Amino acid sequence: MATSDPRHQFGQASEMQAERFLLAKGYRILDRNVRTSLGELDLVAEDQGVVVFVEVKGRTTEAFGGALLAVNHRKRMKLTKLAAQYLAQRHWSDKLCRFDVVLVQEKSSGQGGIEHLQNAFDAGEHGRF
Repeated sequence: MATSDPRHQFGQASEMQAERFLLAKGYRILDRNVRTSLGELDLVAEDQGVVVFVEVKGRTTEAFGGALLAVNHRKRMKLTKLAAQYLAQRHWSDKLCRFDVVLVQEKSSGQGGIEHLQNAFDAGEHGRF
């Protein structure tokens, strides 16, 4: 479903950029925009046997800091619950997982940059739920 909201369009474009970036790094994309009653997972990928839950943040300004600051405690807790739900639905309780954050930064010059923070935060003992 197309939207005319520029923020939504920028968010979608940021997710596509992040996906291409991760594919180039050898990740395999398992799911995109997984929506549940709890919220949404932007990307779910696999990296060398590890399930990776990827939060994508698009920024048009550098005023808010980098990828580390893009996901606060409340968002981390929400992502943890979403990931646990995702793994449970697939009966993947034995899978290792981690959380990455990809920040897509649009620069004033019209060019952008990508900051990828692997294993951005912990969500349980040894990455298992």
